[in-house]
Amino acid sequence: MKGILYLEDGTVYMGKGFGKSGTSVGELVFNTSMTGYQEILTDPSYAGQVITMTYPLIGNYGVNRFAWESKKSFARGLVVKSISNTPSNYTCENSIDEMLKSMNIVGIYGVDTRSITKKIRSNGALKCVISTEELSISALEDCLKNGQYNEDYMEEVSTKEIITIKNQGPKIAVMDFGAKNNIINNLKHRNCDITIFPYNATYEEIMEIKPDGVLLSNGPGDPKSVECAIKTVKKIITKTPTFGICLGHQILALAVGGDTYKMKFGHRGGNHGVYDIQRDRAYITSQNHGYAVDEQSIEEKGMIITHRNLNDNSIEGMQHKELPVFSVQFHPEGAPGPEDTSYLFDKFMGLMKDSR
Repeated sequence: MKGILYLEDGTVYMGKGFGKSGTSVGELVFNTSMTGYQEILTDPSYAGQVITMTYPLIGNYGVNRFAWESKKSFARGLVVKSISNTPSNYTCENSIDEMLKSMNIVGIYGVDTRSITKKIRSNGALKCVISTEELSISALEDCLKNGQYNEDYMEEVSTKEIITIKNQGPKIAVMDFGAKNNIINNLKHRNCDITIFPYNATYEEIMEIKPDGVLLSNGPGDPKSVECAIKTVKKIITKTPTFGICLGHQILALAVGGDTYKMKFGHRGGNHGVYDIQRDRAYITSQNHGYAVDEQSIEEKGMIITHRNLNDNSIEGMQHKELPVFSVQFHPEGAPGPEDTSYLFDKFMGLMKDSR
């Protein structure tokens, strides 16, 4: 099966297809993780994106039932240098090819992923068409021009109904913008009584359960597209301890009156260095975001910077000077990637305890 990747600047990459047979339109991004392709594919934050893996061999340990970060994949495609058709691992249950077929994801391999990554780094994230069908260049151009492409995926990735996970610990309200399973697992491990709300839940609906704290989850797309959530979070932070992760971090910045901007090519991978200013320590973190908080916009909004990216000095964490409110741009739950910063969940537990 042939595969083709057509970029909005007219560049064409020819390879071989795997996974679902078909054509998809999305935003082309790259991820620098060496492992964790199953978690990456099922991370809702990748909704609408075609993921290029920079590591050259993908699929060598297969896939299993334990590494799902959501019920399905919301990505639009996968691009790799080479795939393994003979995976070997004691947890292996299926191949990467079978996984993509089951999730209706188009994949191509046998292309120069280094060239693709360099192009994205030079030009920024690009719209693209990924296809395993026999289409002409003009047909691919039409697909790109007419394909459904936006950056508001909340309706697609968020829970449609309120979900409760009973326990004996602090009562946590999770605003689900595309929450990964391992975020919920970290709360479970701390004995939290969890209620997961849709992204557009009102302030009144959330406060009705009288939460001890609110967690703003990760998610895809432009944070400014979630105006209803920004208004809700603006009220929440004055009433209860709040912890934001990734998109939740960006929404928190907007809620306090700050601003966000789209990065040239974002941070995606399990090897991003972050400096924790308060602990005076550096950590390797897992990241997946294309937007960031504008530093000047929050300087006079009561927020102080707690973490910085060691590659580009962008904001990776902040907290309020007076309110029990803080957030980070990276993923303290890992999955995939290091879990060195899971102490942030304990910080959240401590804020709730101190606020009682």
